[in-house]
Amino acid sequence: MQKEKITIFDTTLRDGEQAPGAALSLREKITISLSLERLGVDVIEAGFPVASKVDFDAVYQVGSLVKESAVSALARAKKGDIEAAANALSKAKRPRLHIFLATSDLHLTHKLKISREEAKDMAFQAVKYARNFAEEIQFSFEDACRSDHHFLREMTETVIEAGATIINAPDTVGFLLPEETAAMIKAVVEAANQKAIVSAHAHNDMGLAVANSLAAIEAGAKQIECTINGIGERAGNAALEEIAVILATRLDERYATKIKTRFLSIVSDEVARCCAMPKAPNKAIVGENVFRHGSGVHQDGMMKEAKTYEIFTPDFVGAKRSKIVLTRHSGSAAAIAAVKEMGFILENDEPSRFFAAFKQRAEQCKIVSNEALKRLAQDLGLRSQPFA
Repeated sequence: MQKEKITIFDTTLRDGEQAPGAALSLREKITISLSLERLGVDVIEAGFPVASKVDFDAVYQVGSLVKESAVSALARAKKGDIEAAANALSKAKRPRLHIFLATSDLHLTHKLKISREEAKDMAFQAVKYARNFAEEIQFSFEDACRSDHHFLREMTETVIEAGATIINAPDTVGFLLPEETAAMIKAVVEAANQKAIVSAHAHNDMGLAVANSLAAIEAGAKQIECTINGIGERAGNAALEEIAVILATRLDERYATKIKTRFLSIVSDEVARCCAMPKAPNKAIVGENVFRHGSGVHQDGMMKEAKTYEIFTPDFVGAKRSKIVLTRHSGSAAAIAAVKEMGFILENDEPSRFFAAFKQRAEQCKIVSNEALKRLAQDLGLRSQPFA
């Protein structure tokens, strides 16, 4: 069975940095873009050129340096925006103009104050104009999640006729459930009729961004928009690392990406540092606790066979090796193994005496550090292995 190729469109440098406090400098954007290219990202959205000089310069510099990935620049359905984006992409090997316009009645009425017919005409003219500057034209229907599906079909046909090659249907506010996402994407896929690639862009306001992205793939989307660590507006976007690992481990018989998963932890740490947005310890795939074990039952299983409690290896995502964390939940096997690893010898009744003292110590703190464990062994008078 031939695998379907899923294009990974990373918008860490654009939507991701719109997270409050996450603004990136030009140097940081360049550094991250080169890491994304190494990671195997197909499309790097480098910024919104008309928004600021930093964004324009970032798109220009990223476009000049990146060779393997396509480089995308965002623009509203306005000539000035499109020209700014095209100029910023002038040095890119594979430029992509990404134009957006709202399609929900809520946005059309209250924000843009235009009719559906006017929106269709704006979209057509914008794409037609953009074709003067690039072959890859992506059109996004802002707030597609709350748009009428019949109108989405009309808009899809309109922008394809004008020359759009990628159609993106975003869940702009993280509103949809997976089955609703599938229905929306299916409507766009049918309207596109294989004349354009269909893309999905999910937000995580209700914690469903990754689930909705997977539902979109099942419904026919061939491109997924996401960010490293899931950063972005409000509760963020779909997390690239989660989608990549799920596709590579659970759905690998049907789908494939170019993502080199062994670089995920490195790039994740880099983005967290540059954006000053530390990851939660329990963050899926790249969190500190993913390969740390504190329960006695789990520690015992890990010491016998790592697969008992780890569904992929640390090496698979470029993380540090698994670690047994000693807490009051730890069992005797883990505590005794840890102190022996430090070179201490336990004989006769010493294992039970040591574990009783360990449990007493563990009740007084959340984690028993290596230093605390060593002091405990020394206080009990345990002999240490002589150096060779």
